[in-house]
Amino acid sequence: MDLGNQTRVSEFLLLAFSQHLEDQQMLFALFLSMYLVTVLGNLLIILAVSSHSHLHTPMYFFLSNLSLADIGFTSTTVPKMLVNIQAQSNAISYAGCIAQMYFFMVFGVMDTFLLTVMAYDRYVAICHPLYYHVIMNPCLCGLLVLVSWFLSLSYSLIQSLLMLRVSFCTSWVTQHFYCELAQVLMLACSDTHVNYILLYVVTGLLGFVPFSGILFSYTQIVSSILRISSTDGKHKAFSTCGSHLSVVSLFYGIGLGVYLSSNASSSSWRGMVALVMYTVVTPMLNPFIYCLRNRDIKRTLETLLRRMLHAQ
Repeated sequence: MDLGNQTRVSEFLLLAFSQHLEDQQMLFALFLSMYLVTVLGNLLIILAVSSHSHLHTPMYFFLSNLSLADIGFTSTTVPKMLVNIQAQSNAISYAGCIAQMYFFMVFGVMDTFLLTVMAYDRYVAICHPLYYHVIMNPCLCGLLVLVSWFLSLSYSLIQSLLMLRVSFCTSWVTQHFYCELAQVLMLACSDTHVNYILLYVVTGLLGFVPFSGILFSYTQIVSSILRISSTDGKHKAFSTCGSHLSVVSLFYGIGLGVYLSSNASSSSWRGMVALVMYTVVTPMLNPFIYCLRNRDIKRTLETLLRRMLHAQ
């Protein structure tokens, strides 16, 4: 690297959709509608869980935190993208880029931890039903969520602070629609070994440890369900974890697609579609999955909507 060309960068250029100038208004309407649906759907789940006492259980406590993380996850990238599309600008300030990377990592890591905690909750509910309320007591549930937030905030803060010591040369352009850590590191002309080591180690741990925990939980769940003699009992047991399993499959399936597409050109259309699916579509679909597959959530939302209509 030519260290003589290092300079203090003031902004980055996000060129993901700049080549589709004729489609700017269509993209704006599409992403705005998806964002509003995402925020509204997740807010309705949080409202339903907080306002109805029969949903004050560990499973719905974790679900409300997942909805909060999903709102934060999509709010980190989509509003800035909408502003840039409307203003016909591709720029994001240096401070804005660092902040976007920080919050994107916080909520992304939090999603991973919460899905793992929710798998453990379903494991205890199905495999140890008699001890469920003893094991999943309010103190443990609160501790699991607090530890998840602490680890997410800590890793994101460390990675963001390490980014502050990185110098950039004359290329400040990335082919993404948000500041993605690995892509921004590729623009650096100073030593980034520590950043990459931390990134790969944590990414590997987040890919292996939580997924292993989820896989173990569902292996035990399936084993327990197969030992149930009645068909109704098996169906009821499967129905309690069907929504979570669907969300996990969506999250890790699209995450794998993003990883595989990253091996191609960073500006490839396939990679861009995978990133949009991961950052926008997944948080939008989660409320629909829980509303369609979970009768408690569905009934509670119907009650809320009826009350709102009667109030008018």
